[in-house]
Amino acid sequence: MEKILVFGHKNPDTDTICSAIAYAELKKKLGVEAEPVRLGEINGETKYALDTFKVDAPRFVQTVANESNGVILVDHNERQQSADDIDQVKVLEVIDHHRIANFETSDPLYYRAEPVGCTATILNKMYKENGVAISKETAGLMLSAIISDSLLFKSPTCTDQDIAAAKELAEIAKVDVDTYGLAMLKAGADLSDKSIEQLISLDAKEFQMGTHKVEVAQVNAVDTNDVLARKEELEVALTNKISEKNLDLFLFVVTDILNSDSVAIALGNAASAVEKAFNVSLENNTAILKGVVSRKKQIVPQLTDALK
Repeated sequence: MEKILVFGHKNPDTDTICSAIAYAELKKKLGVEAEPVRLGEINGETKYALDTFKVDAPRFVQTVANESNGVILVDHNERQQSADDIDQVKVLEVIDHHRIANFETSDPLYYRAEPVGCTATILNKMYKENGVAISKETAGLMLSAIISDSLLFKSPTCTDQDIAAAKELAEIAKVDVDTYGLAMLKAGADLSDKSIEQLISLDAKEFQMGTHKVEVAQVNAVDTNDVLARKEELEVALTNKISEKNLDLFLFVVTDILNSDSVAIALGNAASAVEKAFNVSLENNTAILKGVVSRKKQIVPQLTDALK
């Protein structure tokens, strides 16, 4: 049987990495030769989770068609967020919790998308549906994914299903959700050693919004001023990225994990869409987004509507 590669989006976050590992593990237990891989570098938060539960990071790949004819996508479906050669392989399955866009296949496939806060929440159901026990290590990674995507249950994307799954997984992993969760989030919010290029690419996703090409990057911080102190350098880097990728808008969002507000820096010829989407005024390309923490639910839909 040919090996199937399981992977999430570029610039991987904790859900992308941990869900790829967890789903590849489930597929292997069901008799499928599957391997989790990653399309980008591991961030500090994800490294903390992997180190805590003593699991190796998936192997990095730049292309997938040279290794396998069939792949499984987790935590994404939009082609511009996937492997560069995704059009050269057959997508066998998608397990996701995001909007569906720019996605089509020539053959039927197993597609599971649920409006929950995290892909790992869906995978928790799938383990139970298939009667497969979750190991302590895998449970810890799945819990980490839920904590990350829900910002320890404070994000509006978080559902009762996410909270219930987290409690189940924490019991298997033998950790206290709040203690472990806060430590993990703080590990991810330590940006002191990150270059400007790393800051704008750590968790960046590209979107097609109507006729506009938009990139939204987000970082979590304990103190947003740690990032905003480098605003001049950030704007130069964002401007270069806009030119390089021919973007209409680059929105860089710094989220305070303690007070659940964000600060946005918007550049590009469609920057005014940010004012319309969030009912704010940009001053020196910057605005405070009160209560905004979720790119998926509080940023992308609003921007998409504003750019129609």
